[in-house]
Amino acid sequence: MAVPGVDGGEATCPVCAAPTEGTAWQRYRVCGSCRFHFPLSALERIDLLADPDSFRASNPTLISVDPLVFTDRISYRDRLERARRETGQNEAVVTGTARINGRDCVLAVFDFNFMGGSMGSVVGEKVALAMEMALERRYPFIAVVASGGARMQEGMLSLVQMGKTAATAMRLHQAGVPSITVLTNPTTGGVYASFASQGDFLFAEPGALIGFAGPRVIEQLTGEAPPAGTHTAEFLLEHGQVDGVVDRARLRGVLATLLQLFQSRGPSEIRNTHEVYRPQTQQPPSAWPEVQLARRNDRPTSADYIRRLMPQFVELHGDRVFGDDAAVIAGIGDLAGMTVCAIGQERGHGDPQRNGGHLKPEGFRKAARIMRLAAELRLPLVTFIDTPGAHLDYDSEARGLAGALSSCLANMSVLPVPVVSVVIGEGGSGPALALGVADRILMQEHAVYSVIAPEGAAAIVHRDAARAQDIADALKITAYDCLVLGVVDAIVPEPENGAHIDPDYAALLLRGEMVSSLIELRKRDPRRLVEERFRKFRRMGEFQRLVEAAEGQRAEVLRTAIRRAYGSVNQLRDRWPRGQRPTEQSATT
Repeated sequence: MAVPGVDGGEATCPVCAAPTEGTAWQRYRVCGSCRFHFPLSALERIDLLADPDSFRASNPTLISVDPLVFTDRISYRDRLERARRETGQNEAVVTGTARINGRDCVLAVFDFNFMGGSMGSVVGEKVALAMEMALERRYPFIAVVASGGARMQEGMLSLVQMGKTAATAMRLHQAGVPSITVLTNPTTGGVYASFASQGDFLFAEPGALIGFAGPRVIEQLTGEAPPAGTHTAEFLLEHGQVDGVVDRARLRGVLATLLQLFQSRGPSEIRNTHEVYRPQTQQPPSAWPEVQLARRNDRPTSADYIRRLMPQFVELHGDRVFGDDAAVIAGIGDLAGMTVCAIGQERGHGDPQRNGGHLKPEGFRKAARIMRLAAELRLPLVTFIDTPGAHLDYDSEARGLAGALSSCLANMSVLPVPVVSVVIGEGGSGPALALGVADRILMQEHAVYSVIAPEGAAAIVHRDAARAQDIADALKITAYDCLVLGVVDAIVPEPENGAHIDPDYAALLLRGEMVSSLIELRKRDPRRLVEERFRKFRRMGEFQRLVEAAEGQRAEVLRTAIRRAYGSVNQLRDRWPRGQRPTEQSATT
C-alpha cells in the first residue's frame, strides 16, 4: 500500500485533504489536522514502540512453503517471493524481545503489506513461539495486529493456527503472564477471532477497521451493506469490545505505564504513608441527614478518589459482550507503590452518561471481568461502592440483569487475592453488595448502606414514598449501624461536615485505611483468604450474632437517651448516693 508523500502517493490526507506535514506526520504518520492514522510497516511500528537498539528478533529465518501447491492467477510460491521482495521481511509477522521505557516485553508485530497480514502456518508458529518465550521468561506479551485473517493458500493448515495461538494465549492467562493486544487498520478474520481477542488488555487505533468479517465481505454475502459506522474502533469501544481507542502518539506511553504497573506486582513493600490526623467520628442523631450527605451531588465519587489515590491509572472499558456501562469505572493503577485492580460505581456529578450511578447488566459484567483479571494477574482488588441501585427497565432484564449481578457476587467470593471494599456514598441494595464481598469492608463516616432506599421502604410499608425520612432510622443504614450489625469492619472518618468539604483530606484518610488493610491481607495465603472470606459472610445473619447485634443496638439506644437527658453516664453516676453508683455497663443494662 502506497503511503502518501513517501511512496509516490499524494501528499495530502485522504480524509480531510490537509497536507501531510508537521511533527505528527513525520514521527507517527498521523494527519496533524484530523488524526487519520496512515498504515505502517512492522519495523516502523517497532521503531515507535521499543527503546532504541533494544529489539532482538526471534525466529527470523522461519519461512512459509507451499504445502498445497496452491495456484490461482499466480502460484503461492510466487506470491510469497513478491511479498518478501516488497517488504524486506520473510513473513507477515515480526517477533522478538524488546524494552519499552526500560522494561522487558515480547513483541509480535504484523505487517499488512505482506499478503494482507494473513496467518499461515509460519505466522501461527512464530506467534505461538513468541508467547511461549513470554511464558518462559515471564515477560508481558504485546501483539500489534493488522491482518485480513487466515491465509487461504494453506487451506486447513492455516485455519488450525487459530486453535494453536488461542490455546497458547490461554496458557499465558493460566500462568498470570500479562498480554496486550493493539488492533490496527485493518484487523479481521481468523487473527482477530483467535489470539488477538485473548489479550488481557485490548486497545485499538482510531478509525481502524475491525471485525470478524469485513463490511465488503458481508455486503457480498448478504446483498446488504452494513450500517454506517460499524466495523470501526470507536464502534467496538461503544459496544464494550475494547478497553480503549488510543492515538498512536500516546500508545508507547500507555504501554510503558502498563509495563511499569506489571513490574510492581511483586512482594516489594508498599510505600510508607505518613501518619494522618484522624478526626473523631460521631454517631449521627438520625439516619436521614446521613442519607442527604451521601447523596450530595458534590460529594466525591469513585473517579474523584481514584484520581487522588492512584497517580498512575489505566482505565479499562467494556464487558467484552455487549457494551460499556459508564456507571462503572474500572482499571489498573498504583496505590501507594502497589499495583491493584480497581472498580468503582460512578455517579458522575450529574453527567447523564453515568446514569446517576444506576448499573446496567454491562456494568456488572465489566466489573466481573476486572475481578477475573485481578485473579489472573495476582493483583489485589479495591472497590468503591456508591450506587442507588440497578438500572431497571425491560432492556436490562432482557440482557440478564440478575445473572450479571449474581456473577459479581460469586466471582468476588473466590478471588485468590486480597479484596478491600469501601462504601463511599449511597450503597443501595444488591448492586452495592455486588462490589462488597470483600476481606475488609470499610465505610466512610457519612455513607449509608441499605437493603432498599428509604423511599422504596416507605412506599412498601406506608404506601407513601414521602415518608422516607420516618423509616430511615428503622432500616439501620448508617455507618455506625452497619458496624454494630457486623456488615462492615471499620468506619473511615471524614472531614468535619462531610467529605465534600475537603475531598483531598477525605482521600488521604481513606488511603490510610485502605493501605493498612492491604498490608495486613497481603501476608495471608490465597487459600486462607478465600476460606476466611467465605466464613466471614457465612457468619453474617447467624442467630447468635443477630441476638448480639440487637442487644448492642438496644444498649446504644439507651446510652443515647441517657446522654440526651443527663449529658453523660458519668453525670448520671454523680447523682447516685456514694457506694451505690452504677458502672456504665450496669447503667445501660
